[in-house]
Amino acid sequence: MSRVALVTGGTRGIGLGIARELAAGGFDVILCGRRPASEIEPVLAELSAGGQRASYLRADIGSAQDRAELLVGIRETVGAVNVLVNNAGVAPSQRRDLLEATEDSFDRLISINLKGPYFLTQAIVRDMVDARSADPTFPGTVVFVTSVSATLASPERGEYCVSKAGLSMAAQLWAARLAQIGIPVYEVRPGVIRTDMTSGVTTKYDRLIAEGLVPQHRWGEPEDVGRAVAALARGDFPYSTGQVVMVDGGLTLGRL
Repeated sequence: MSRVALVTGGTRGIGLGIARELAAGGFDVILCGRRPASEIEPVLAELSAGGQRASYLRADIGSAQDRAELLVGIRETVGAVNVLVNNAGVAPSQRRDLLEATEDSFDRLISINLKGPYFLTQAIVRDMVDARSADPTFPGTVVFVTSVSATLASPERGEYCVSKAGLSMAAQLWAARLAQIGIPVYEVRPGVIRTDMTSGVTTKYDRLIAEGLVPQHRWGEPEDVGRAVAALARGDFPYSTGQVVMVDGGLTLGRL
């Protein structure tokens, strides 16, 4: 029987790169996002072309009601997922200096980027635990997709950095809690990845990468992140719960 992975924010960008690699590796995938289901049909057709099942459940991870409805949909279709990939996240609508930043923007990012995945994990893991009680061989894994902004300060988007730093700690907390019941938890920390979220700063990062910002001298692609997540989901690192997997081309290497 195929294992099932839930990828939040899985219809575009990094999330779609992850979903593609998981589907190619034999996982059935459930995507969730905020767009109408009709817009996701081409994505589902692509992901299911290799014979795996692909489905979509509309949900805003920042909404408690939407998270509850997402859980109902999952329980009705598969019971419990084997892999949770907490990928959904947003950037500030406007980059503002710390002296000009707004509480509304801060609240929005904390709700979607941190609070949402924190409590979605709680709900999904409860179902994983129930599934393992019924079948001790049921495999469960949780992956948090954060950002190099968890440790690299960007004063013009402080709320994003704070949300990702908090999410990194959430991964540590869940890893510590779930180790005793055999559910590994990992953090994947992307660097400069080519997505619609970074499209507005392409010129800036083209220049910085050319000047040596990234030792591997290229943008990261969503599939780079997807390959890392797929390896963790497969169970290739069973004795590494709580670890951070950097997918940043060497961006955060200490260099002179």
